[in-house]
Amino acid sequence: MSFNLLSEPIRKYVRDKKWEQLKPIQAAAIERILTTEDNYILASRTASGKTEAAFLPVLSAANFNAPGIKVLYISPLIALINDQFLRVEELCKNLEVPVTKWHGEANKSLKDQLLKDPSGVMLITPESIEAMFVNKPFNVIRLFSGLEFVVIDEIHSFLGTDRGIQLKSLLSRLQTVNRHYFRVIGLSATIGDYELAKTFAGPSRKTTVLLDKTPKEVKVSFRYFSGGTDELPLALLKNLYLETKDNKALIFPNSRGRAEEVAVKLKKISQKVNGHPNYFSHHSSVDRDEREYVEYFAKNNTLHNFCIACTSTLELGIDIGTVDEVVQIDASHSIASLVQRLGRSGRRDGAASTLVLYATGPWSLLQSMACWLLYREGFIEPPAESSKPYDLLAQQALSIVKGTSGIAPDQLIAQLKGNYAFAAIAENEILPIINHLIDTDMLERLGRELIIGVTGEKVVNNKDFYSAFTTEEHFKVVHAGNRIGEIPYTPQVLVDQNIMLAAKIWKIRDIDFKAKKIEVAVAKDGKKPIFLGLPGNVHAKVRQKMLEIIYTGDCYDFLDEASVDELKVIRSDFRAVPIEDPTVQRPLIDTGNKLQLFAFTSTKINNTIALLFHIKGIPSQFNPPTDSFEVVLGYTDFMAQWRSLPETISAIDGYLSAQAETNPEKSEVTKWAFLLPLPLRIAIAKEKVYDIEGTRAFLETVTFLAAQQTEGNQAPFSSMDQLPGKA
Repeated sequence: MSFNLLSEPIRKYVRDKKWEQLKPIQAAAIERILTTEDNYILASRTASGKTEAAFLPVLSAANFNAPGIKVLYISPLIALINDQFLRVEELCKNLEVPVTKWHGEANKSLKDQLLKDPSGVMLITPESIEAMFVNKPFNVIRLFSGLEFVVIDEIHSFLGTDRGIQLKSLLSRLQTVNRHYFRVIGLSATIGDYELAKTFAGPSRKTTVLLDKTPKEVKVSFRYFSGGTDELPLALLKNLYLETKDNKALIFPNSRGRAEEVAVKLKKISQKVNGHPNYFSHHSSVDRDEREYVEYFAKNNTLHNFCIACTSTLELGIDIGTVDEVVQIDASHSIASLVQRLGRSGRRDGAASTLVLYATGPWSLLQSMACWLLYREGFIEPPAESSKPYDLLAQQALSIVKGTSGIAPDQLIAQLKGNYAFAAIAENEILPIINHLIDTDMLERLGRELIIGVTGEKVVNNKDFYSAFTTEEHFKVVHAGNRIGEIPYTPQVLVDQNIMLAAKIWKIRDIDFKAKKIEVAVAKDGKKPIFLGLPGNVHAKVRQKMLEIIYTGDCYDFLDEASVDELKVIRSDFRAVPIEDPTVQRPLIDTGNKLQLFAFTSTKINNTIALLFHIKGIPSQFNPPTDSFEVVLGYTDFMAQWRSLPETISAIDGYLSAQAETNPEKSEVTKWAFLLPLPLRIAIAKEKVYDIEGTRAFLETVTFLAAQQTEGNQAPFSSMDQLPGKA
């Protein structure tokens, strides 16, 4: 029995909790972790006990009598660390080992105490590990030379991201200071590529995935309300109020501004009808104290209903107690995100998850349906991680040099080459990067060693150096000396303008540009603030499923009447284009003086096609909501141009290079791309923004079916013809 494998202090913890039995993922993890030397990925739905599944066996196995930190818990969020700290501390109570939070907001005296006597469990973010390597590398050795386990929570949030590559590099560097290999345990509810998740553990040991396939009942419904480009339709808000007023609900719009709009307007409706006052917003621009209050209120109240309009800040595993339902407003950009959000409801044992999806436009409805249907089929997008992350290698080179205060070039190259995060980058590719860092004064030769150069000092001495993600420049929003949150400086930020923030309405009274501070007063009406940022990449399979929905003619019992009616309209619009195989056929509408091409493919392939059109001088405009190109050419002329597009792919490098020479910022699509020589910046841009090989395959296999649009109507169509994708 798995329980008997645990150490006695941990068995006592389980007995004290009066658990009737272990959950499936817990029993499996205990047995495998305690009887093998493998690394593990524990994949199980939200609220299935993954934290205990990792820590029960890890704490049983770790030798806390030896000096040094034995278990390192790595989280993507400081808030998640603060949330998990109490759970881990309680788990460690019977072991009498310390549990320490280590991040910028953590208690300094407790961190100093840990440095004097390193032991127990540490909870940390990747950025704090980086800061330690850069500023106090001797602490890395002191703390982690005896490390036995690394637990990575919400590991899916690192997959396919620059932050994930940075974390892998840091783990590889930690292995070099360790007396023996530590084991890695990753936790996630949503993984689209288990092979990529395994790479976090490095090549030293076998990594095994423990996948809990226990099904969870999901109640889902779709609702359609036309409009909402600028502001949400009033009818939607009234329906949303009635849907959520008697529940504990999380509402996920797709932006911070929309979250504020939802929270403020639902609160207004509730005030008019004497409903409850518990309407909140929760996102990265709301002040931390306010977010923590919202989390505390949601977790600890049992009598009062609430509604939190939030972004991905509540998508991850922060414990906010029981949530009755989750609402998604317009399509999430990925299935993985939808699954994470869905998992926040029905957290009680045996309770079904409830998901309500609102759409405000036909293409949002299609995409929401596609994501839901693919989820039911078991598909989650695999993350697209950079194959050769030259930019992160350059950043880590600066980190290593700063931490060593001088290192021989061959030693630096050896460390980078031995780092499993950069295994795909050859040694002869590393040297040009180091030379470029020297040429740009990021590094400097001093005798036989490399040190940080004058320009490099400005980079590595900035706290922004520790992170792989780009941070926006924000202005603090303050009312009566109390910080409300922060917003980007945009043309909307003007004195006497009203904005929404933290689920309240404020009038801007003063703007202090030097202090980057906005003074506000309470107001009665306002607009959601304009936040920066771009939507995520949509996978080709999602777009293809949208096309299948149009042409299959299937009926769906989860749609409301308005959704059914809108789907009929969409299908009617495409009726005259007889697509039979959505995998290789796409619709094209000929209006006489222009063409509309519906690509139904990934964001990156669309980006690449748009670039090819631009290089060839084809007058066109891409319309993202409908995933279509409007081309101002006659059918015959365009057909000739389309056939030559595969040949134009070879011109992309030259075009991007010429653009970068004229405007270098255009080639800096990642935070650390500016550290690289131009050809490598172009390589990074091609991989992050475009999909060259995917586009080549699309051009060679996809066939367009064309229909001529009748004047004044979207349908019916006539005169069928074919536009082949391959000449």
